[in-house]
Amino acid sequence: MLSQAVRWLTEGRLASFSGGIRPPKQTQRTLRSRVMATPIPERLIMPLTIYRKQERLTPAVRIGEAVRKYQCLATHLQDPDLILHAPTSGMITAITRDVLEIQSDGLDQALILCGNTTEKITQADILQSIGRAGIVGQGGAGYPTVKKIRLAASAGVKVLIVNAAECEPFVCCDEALIREFADQVVKGAEYLMQASAADAGVIAIESDKHEAIAAIQEPLKASSLTLRLLAAKYPAGDERILIKSLTGQEIPDSANPAERGILVQNAGTAKAVFDAVKLGQPSISRIVTVAGAPLKTPKNFSALLGTPVSDLLSWCGFEHEGHSEEPSAHLQHTDHLKIIVGGPLTGRRADMFCESVQQTTTCVIATDKINFPASGPEHACIRCGFCAEACPVRLLPQQLLLHSRNFDEHNLNSHGLHSCIECGACAYVCPSKIPLVQHFRQSKEILRDSAAERSESQLRQARYRHWQTRQGRTARRQVKQAAEPERETPFSRENARSEIAEAVARVKEKKSGKRQ
Repeated sequence: MLSQAVRWLTEGRLASFSGGIRPPKQTQRTLRSRVMATPIPERLIMPLTIYRKQERLTPAVRIGEAVRKYQCLATHLQDPDLILHAPTSGMITAITRDVLEIQSDGLDQALILCGNTTEKITQADILQSIGRAGIVGQGGAGYPTVKKIRLAASAGVKVLIVNAAECEPFVCCDEALIREFADQVVKGAEYLMQASAADAGVIAIESDKHEAIAAIQEPLKASSLTLRLLAAKYPAGDERILIKSLTGQEIPDSANPAERGILVQNAGTAKAVFDAVKLGQPSISRIVTVAGAPLKTPKNFSALLGTPVSDLLSWCGFEHEGHSEEPSAHLQHTDHLKIIVGGPLTGRRADMFCESVQQTTTCVIATDKINFPASGPEHACIRCGFCAEACPVRLLPQQLLLHSRNFDEHNLNSHGLHSCIECGACAYVCPSKIPLVQHFRQSKEILRDSAAERSESQLRQARYRHWQTRQGRTARRQVKQAAEPERETPFSRENARSEIAEAVARVKEKKSGKRQ
């Protein structure tokens, strides 16, 4: 099966998949300018949770402590590879359960880095560099990269896929990355191949990203990696959809792709791996797309982690509807404004003053009434079937909606709700404006809670049965002990000698008394 997958990867066909949608691109304005480095923000808000907030880091600094760029800020108590570094120099001003705040001094004083200057780099060196850099997957999930590589290596991975597919409107950070840093992405991908011991490697990118494709072809000439073009439709960048498109393999939801011999890494992760291995630089920045109609100059920023989203919008000349003041004044008088973090289809709405850049932040969108109109009233389903045609994992959203509203747990499971990737393609094509993804997401949460309750109930029942067994054993032991007669004192040589000596003494006393 893997040999067939490798053969498919080298074919010249345009990789595609069934279903999906083709939303209009909104990246032309953003890609006009090159990737720009941001000024040093006055403050940085560093989150202490990673991988969907499942892992929590412990601060290694205290409030009032001065830190330097690249210094360790927080680590994981059980996993030394999960680490957070300072993006710039400054002072720690606040530490809470979830975030750590740095007041920057503007000096950007850094620790001395030790990159790898040798020509031969071993697999252990690469893994060590990635672990010390604290890199996590920059595609969205944020799983620690070194843990994913080790899992893949232990499972015998055969194919590495570098995911550069950006199929959502507005998002173009990976396209800009490859357009300007193609050689570093390719070299980082080679490090990933060596670290995971993959036999083949491919960089997957959509066919309509012409500048990025042209830029990456030159460094690929001297590399063992190959370039594969994807059909320009959504959601081509989903991990399992991407694997299905490129290799023909369908990965079950219960299985990890690495267990099936396929390792998928984001293009931004490959660039971060290059910086870590070659330069010794920790993961302190990433490229973020800042877009939206209210912005004068939308662009891609190379932003420090922890940069407030409000600063990014201000640097792009934020213009809120109905205001004519300066951008800074706009930001001060629009506390109610909600932005989208991530793509418009899979992202989440958030308050611009409560968000900061993280390793998984791909895009920040300033919304407007034309592209993001208020959701109208939900109408009844007309059984058109558009949702089923658009579903990339071949589900029946119409049936899932019915079972979600009735919360039919059996039918939700039998119709494969767990396979839904929440891409939003079904809701995008729905003429009745039904928020299908919201219904499915809510049903998933209820199913997870129900499964957790059942598991907890089974655990409690097992504990109670164990307690009953122990109580029964104790009661039987007590009854048995009460029914048994008192046992004689067990034989002891010392007791026997003592008794004999006492008897001999008594006999001697009697004899001496008779003689007298």
